[in-house]
Amino acid sequence: MTLDVRLLSGRAELAQAARTFRTAMVGLPPIGPIDDALVDRLFEPDRTWGAFDGGTLVGTTDSYSGRIAVPGGAWLPQAAVTHVGVLPTHTRRGAATALFEAQLRAAREQGEAAASLRASDARIYGNFGYAIANTSVSFEVNTQRARLRTAPASREQIRLVDISEAWAIQTRICAGQPAPRAGVIARSPYWWDFQALRQANSGAPAYVAVHGEKGSETGFVRYHPIGLDSWFTSPERTIVVDDIVAYSPDVYVALVAHLLAVDLPHRIVFWSRPADDLLPWLFEDFRSVRVSAVRDETWLRLLDIEKALTARTYAGQDSVVLEVSDPVLPENATRLRLSREGAERTNMSATVVADVSAVSAAYLGGVKWWQLAETGRLGAFDRAAVATLDTLFTAPTLPHSGTMF
Repeated sequence: MTLDVRLLSGRAELAQAARTFRTAMVGLPPIGPIDDALVDRLFEPDRTWGAFDGGTLVGTTDSYSGRIAVPGGAWLPQAAVTHVGVLPTHTRRGAATALFEAQLRAAREQGEAAASLRASDARIYGNFGYAIANTSVSFEVNTQRARLRTAPASREQIRLVDISEAWAIQTRICAGQPAPRAGVIARSPYWWDFQALRQANSGAPAYVAVHGEKGSETGFVRYHPIGLDSWFTSPERTIVVDDIVAYSPDVYVALVAHLLAVDLPHRIVFWSRPADDLLPWLFEDFRSVRVSAVRDETWLRLLDIEKALTARTYAGQDSVVLEVSDPVLPENATRLRLSREGAERTNMSATVVADVSAVSAAYLGGVKWWQLAETGRLGAFDRAAVATLDTLFTAPTLPHSGTMF
């Protein structure tokens, strides 16, 4: 098979890319007709790649330009990779490899220092330098047992907003949130537009509560009920929190209190929260909250290692010389001295050698260097230097994004 991999152009090609992706993914919910209007809502121009066998589009991937927050509060330019799919007639024949190599190289040339994605199949992306950089957890709150330790100070500042009017408010709240956690991504207009599209096509009810004065809101929660066919008689009525953003712990408590004030549900599911989230600690009975799932969240791939390691901050008093290789993007290989002063190129001998996948795993602070060392994911290393790296990469909170794309 001879593959032709190139950027797609024109609405007809992009519409075919959307169909190819959905065929490859098999089980995605419908999103309505794939017409010109949908194409304009789904695809950022000049970022969709296609693999052709003859004249047939057999695989595709695209991305959104954006930023990811890194330890210390800086934002790093990144490609948010999504819509990755190869038709079942052409899997295991090199299409994904060709697509990823073209996409990664183009993103680096455009100045994006990282790429991130959410993986439907965890066996694929490590081959291209991606690594799991953090995990997220799902919580279930038993509303019959859950009682807040302290009453929220500002519950009276909560109001419900009609879902059709709420998207602009949610967008504004997210854009203004202070000092986001490492791993948070800037949500593009395309992302918000697609959330609205999915909600409109779902046919299910959804609700949004916001906190704060109109025009200066400081948090929101969006949620929906499940099990509608048996809602009135079910002993396990459940609402699912789709998104929650709060500028402060007080606002978070107020939004949680609002959810508890919804009388009928027996359970509240928070589907994606940080592993060190405050939620279980808010209640008198710690066991009224249980972790129902732990899953990988951000798959990160550094495209410009020097730029990325320079952007984040470091802790401790010692330094390490780190040498990084990159089999897919050899021009990305580098040797840097890391210290609390930052990252700088050096000719000194390396005390730790790693490939780009290992460095991407540790970058946000959610994976420890000693874990990489003990599981054979580093090359040559000095154990004392590995311990120093863990000190250097210390962050006050675990990384988390909370954004599916």
